[in-house]
Amino acid sequence: MNRTSIRLAALGVCALCALAANPAAAQQTAAGTTITNNVQVNYQVGGVAQTQVTASDTFTVDRKVNLVVTEVGSTATSVSPGQLAAVTTFQVTNSSNAVLDFALAATQQAGGTGAFGGTDNFDASNLRIYVDANGNGTWDATDTLVTYLDELAADTSRTVFVLADMPLGRATGDIAAITLTATAREGAGAAALGAALVQTTTANTSGVDTVFADGAGATDAARDAAFSAKDNYQVLAALLSVLKSSRVIEDPFNGTNAPKLIPGATVEYCIAVSNAAGGAPATMIAVGDVLPTATTYLAAFGTRINGTVTSGTCNADGTAGGTFAAGAVNATLATVTPGETRTVVFRVTIN
Repeated sequence: MNRTSIRLAALGVCALCALAANPAAAQQTAAGTTITNNVQVNYQVGGVAQTQVTASDTFTVDRKVNLVVTEVGSTATSVSPGQLAAVTTFQVTNSSNAVLDFALAATQQAGGTGAFGGTDNFDASNLRIYVDANGNGTWDATDTLVTYLDELAADTSRTVFVLADMPLGRATGDIAAITLTATAREGAGAAALGAALVQTTTANTSGVDTVFADGAGATDAARDAAFSAKDNYQVLAALLSVLKSSRVIEDPFNGTNAPKLIPGATVEYCIAVSNAAGGAPATMIAVGDVLPTATTYLAAFGTRINGTVTSGTCNADGTAGGTFAAGAVNATLATVTPGETRTVVFRVTIN
């Protein structure tokens, strides 16, 4: 054998190995399919061929009911206190050999360990279920509010979204665990939820029998024509604290040399907004401060925002911003990240 032949033979063996390692997925035979097997018997008598004898056997494929519900992403869904329409995503797969409907139910867990650890310690509200109508894997306004999946073909999946509203006042790490359960029902035709399935418990019949073949889900048992999966809504909150301080800058008699808080003195106010570490960024922080009637706003200094603090002392590194109107200073801090402090600084004179 020449070298080319050897190489071709080796390639052929490798191709056969690859085929053996990656067999094509077998397609399930549909429930209700009639399978007929024919046999032919040929024989001779005295060396003479006789008339062929035949026989056949026919049976009907029964219905295997199997389904799986999986949480998409394998991690908790991060939410903010007061967030509306927080989305968590699931996939429902019909692993049966028949077209079926699937009733859907989203429920709240009552305490205990969440889907990804932690302890369920609050309930969300207004749970509702949508099916991914456009198949883009992301909830949007085109998706359809549903209570069941209609006529899901065998060996196909649909993406389902559970939406919920979060209460205010929750802290970072709080968990609301939810469960999505799909229950197989008869495929009753379009736009109607089919009847409950009944498993055949008698001996095999000549018709289409029903066998529940599903595994145990998060909260349901095996072989109950249902499957469930959990997800957590986990709160990531901002925890703000505010410290207001003042210091005398100068007075009319001592200037800046050991000034005192006498009429005519200039006083600097500092409002320090801190966000605790480990939480979420706080945004659009509106600061409002009504001046005491015994003081006058120092317009020449103005208001400075987004400054920093060192060892409890406000630094003079803010930028111009904020307004003064109707006896009040108002300023907005765009963002204070976790572990950060930002300031609003302005000055007044004592009347």
